[in-house]
Amino acid sequence: MAEMVKLSVNGQEVEVEAGKNLIDAVGAVGIEIPHLCYHPALGADGNCRMCLVGIEDGRPPLVPACKTPAAEGMKVQLDAEHIKKIQHDVMELELINHPTDCPICDQAGECALQDYYQKYDGQESRMTVPQVQKSKKLDFGCGVIHDQERCILCARCVRFTRQITKTGELGIVNRTDDARVTTFPGRPLNNRYALNVVDLCPVGAMTSSDFRFKQRVWFLTRDKGICHGCSKGCNIFIDHHKEKYKDDIIYRYRPFVNEQVNGYFMCDEGRMTYKKENQDRLLVAKANNAESIISSAVDSLKNAISSSNKPVFLVSPNCSLEQMYAIKKLGEAKGATVSGFSDGYILEGDGDDFLIQDDKAANRAGLELLGVDTTKEAFESAMKEADLLVNFNNDLAKSYDAAALDELIGDCKFAMVATTQDALTEKAEIAIPAASYSEYSGSVINTDNILQMFNKAVVKNEPFDDIVNIVSRIGGDVNENSAAWAGMKASVPALKDVEPEQIPEQGLALNS
Repeated sequence: MAEMVKLSVNGQEVEVEAGKNLIDAVGAVGIEIPHLCYHPALGADGNCRMCLVGIEDGRPPLVPACKTPAAEGMKVQLDAEHIKKIQHDVMELELINHPTDCPICDQAGECALQDYYQKYDGQESRMTVPQVQKSKKLDFGCGVIHDQERCILCARCVRFTRQITKTGELGIVNRTDDARVTTFPGRPLNNRYALNVVDLCPVGAMTSSDFRFKQRVWFLTRDKGICHGCSKGCNIFIDHHKEKYKDDIIYRYRPFVNEQVNGYFMCDEGRMTYKKENQDRLLVAKANNAESIISSAVDSLKNAISSSNKPVFLVSPNCSLEQMYAIKKLGEAKGATVSGFSDGYILEGDGDDFLIQDDKAANRAGLELLGVDTTKEAFESAMKEADLLVNFNNDLAKSYDAAALDELIGDCKFAMVATTQDALTEKAEIAIPAASYSEYSGSVINTDNILQMFNKAVVKNEPFDDIVNIVSRIGGDVNENSAAWAGMKASVPALKDVEPEQIPEQGLALNS
């Protein structure tokens, strides 16, 4: 339990955590201290001076809040006239050479400089000389575009490449009006987390070439989710927008803070997985090798399972716990072999000691928790006798090449319940479109055995059904996520005391 201290802020007594810097300490109780260069993951730099506060009876009387720990009895001034003047003067300095290009800036709508101008300055410029001209649209590498004229030299990006990735591609060269953030000669950004500098930038100096000029941020709906790019399960914001008469489109993923899982960051590869949610979706169902309506495809699969003597159900390691449980229960009821074989999702040596994992599946730990076999030997042994393979969104092409896949399936009837139109769905006699993880609610367990919940974010014009409901329609006894949870609680010891609505936002560490 953290030690708590009482201090005064503008004459109001508050209780905060001892030793935390004042920005974070009083921020935890809802009091904002403006700042531009400080970031919780990067520590204090003290170069912007926006966070200067007064300390009554203090020596010195003015201190940067980012470098000042909270102490018992401290009397902090935020609204004194001399503090307001400091904030006003700092803002005026930052805006002397800043371009007024907010209407075309990607950061407009979520820019600290805009917000602070309205709150702490709000005055017309007194400058009578031309602004200092700086470079625009500099390609820093890894999809990062830099507009130097917008940069306020907070150095967050520089500190990120030195402290977090330890690659050090960025630096500040020259001084005064000639100071610039830039890459070193012949050394563009070259690390797998480079796009985090776009999130870290408090203004519009760092932008993503992928998102640049694609959408205005105030049109975007921001929902929380879990990245399914690897087994780390980074917490993300899913930023999406549905234009009139058009479908709901995801425009970007951004990291959402979770100290227990991914901290403040995520990898660039995980960011780009949003494209898979928009592209190459399986839109049309198929029954007996011909296009059909979804209900006919469901009936066709239901009949195929009922008439099969040796069915095999293959479940994706990206499925939610609820989906895995529903498929397992259906397999038990129909006498099917249920497999979670997915060795192709594991890329040995691709991970690092930060966030990226070798395992590119979001919920392999869920297969283990539910006791679903994942071995290649058991899967191939079952396939030798199978007359029906029902694949629930498992990308077998990751584990087998085309020739090996043809040999594996052989004369076996092949059905797919899938989100993506690809070679596998083309090969399938029966194909049923399913919702992807941004389109349903569920739970996954990451590589650190942390159980995390995520909610439905995107709503399509023609909504796809969750695999849980599809399983129910083809003969399963679980027809909604809450029913799946009730069943799992009764059969899985690690979940017996877990209520989904009580899982904290940071996730729940399960017993090993």
